[in-house]
Amino acid sequence: MHFIKTHPARIYAVAVAALALVAHYVPALPSALVLGLVAAVLGTGEAIQRTEDRKTAGAGEGIEVGRQGDDQGDADELSA
Repeated sequence: MHFIKTHPARIYAVAVAALALVAHYVPALPSALVLGLVAAVLGTGEAIQRTEDRKTAGAGEGIEVGRQGDDQGDADELSA
């Protein structure tokens, strides 16, 4: 769990690469399934970007990460 919270962008990158490989090597997959996964990955990427932005903004100010902004509920839902 600690690794997930500290390295969400790395996990996201691996998931995107895996999705691309599966879509390429398994052409029999229904396109609706692949498009649904792509939509989910894009939504997750947005939440990860917000988390990384908060970490960057709070780094120089001594603000505890995860305690600012209205989007924390979105990040908490994804990390659960």
